[in-house]
Amino acid sequence: MSGLGGLNKAPNGVVLGMVQLQLPTVATEDDLARQTQVIVDMVAKARRNMPTMDMVVFPEYALHGLSMDINPDIMCTLDGPEVAAFKKACVDNEIWGCFSIMELNPGGMPYNSGLVIDDKGELKLYYRKMHPWVPVEPWEPGDQGIPVIDGPNGCKLALIICHDGMFPEMARECAYKGAEIMIRTAGYTAPIRDSWRFTNQSNAFCNLMVTANVCMCGTDGTFDSMGEGMIVNFDGTILAHGTSGRPNEIITAEVRPDLVREARINWGVENNIYQFGHRGYVAVKGGAQDCPYTYMTDLAAGRYRLPWEDDVLHKDGTSCGFEAPDRVFGETSLSDAAE
Repeated sequence: MSGLGGLNKAPNGVVLGMVQLQLPTVATEDDLARQTQVIVDMVAKARRNMPTMDMVVFPEYALHGLSMDINPDIMCTLDGPEVAAFKKACVDNEIWGCFSIMELNPGGMPYNSGLVIDDKGELKLYYRKMHPWVPVEPWEPGDQGIPVIDGPNGCKLALIICHDGMFPEMARECAYKGAEIMIRTAGYTAPIRDSWRFTNQSNAFCNLMVTANVCMCGTDGTFDSMGEGMIVNFDGTILAHGTSGRPNEIITAEVRPDLVREARINWGVENNIYQFGHRGYVAVKGGAQDCPYTYMTDLAAGRYRLPWEDDVLHKDGTSCGFEAPDRVFGETSLSDAAE
C-alpha cells in the first residue's frame, strides 16, 4: 500500500514525490537561470502539494534539457549558483531534494551528475552517471562508484541515472551496499517505455529494494519525454505510476524501508540478494560463495570481451555527430594538460 500517495504517513514511512517535469530548451546562461527558477518553484509546489512529503525528486536533464549541448558556459559546478539555489529551496521548504546537473569537467567531457540535498541545505549524495546512454550521450563515464547514504527518516538511499538502470549490476551494487530505496532519474523518450517499466520492477524485486523512478515529460519541439513516474515496492508491486504523460505532475507514494529490512532478514524463498552469494545453502553449509560468472572475473581482470566483439558496429559517438575520442578513461585531454 502507498498510504494513499502519502496522505496517511506511517511513523516509519518515507513519502516520495517524483516530478514529471516539463522538458525545457536550454541554450544560454539566461535559459539556465530561468530553468533553475522553474525547479526552485517546483520544490515549493511539491511542499504545498503534499505536506507529508520527505523528498522531491527531479528527473535527469531537468536543468539542461535533452540537447546534449556541452557548451562550458552552461555547464554547472557544485559551488555554482544553480546548486546554491537548489540548497536554498530545500531549506526554505524543509524538504529533501534530488537534482540533476551537467557538470563542468576541465579534464574532459562534462559529467552527468545527480545530487541529493537534505532539508538543511547540505549536499548528502553526489553521483556521476556511470553508464551514459551511448552512442547518443557525450558525458564522461562516472568515476566515483555508487554512494549509499542515510536519507530521510533513517532510510538507506542510493541514486542511479537513466541508462544505469538497464544494467542489473547497478541495482545490485546499490542493494549490496545497503540501499533500501534506489532513485532512478531519467530523460527517456517513448520508445523506451516498456523496458523502463519492467527494469524498474525487476531492479526492485531482484534486490528486495524500493525503486523510485521518473523521467522528463512533454515536448521541447523535438523530443517527447514520457514522464512515467513510477514507485515500485520491494516485491515488484507498482505502488504509484504516472501514466497520463502530464507535464509537471508529481507522482507520490509512501514507502516503508522498515519492511524492506524485515523482508531481507525474514524471507527464505526469493531472498535473491542474499542467495546470490550463498548458492545452494540447503545442500552445503553456508552455500557456495565462489564467483562462477566469467563476465565478472574477466571484467575485474581487465579482459572483458564478448564473443561477437569484433562485429559490434557502434564503438564511438560518430553515428550521433560526435568526434571519435583519442583519450582513454582516467586521462585528461591533451589540450587541458598543455594548459
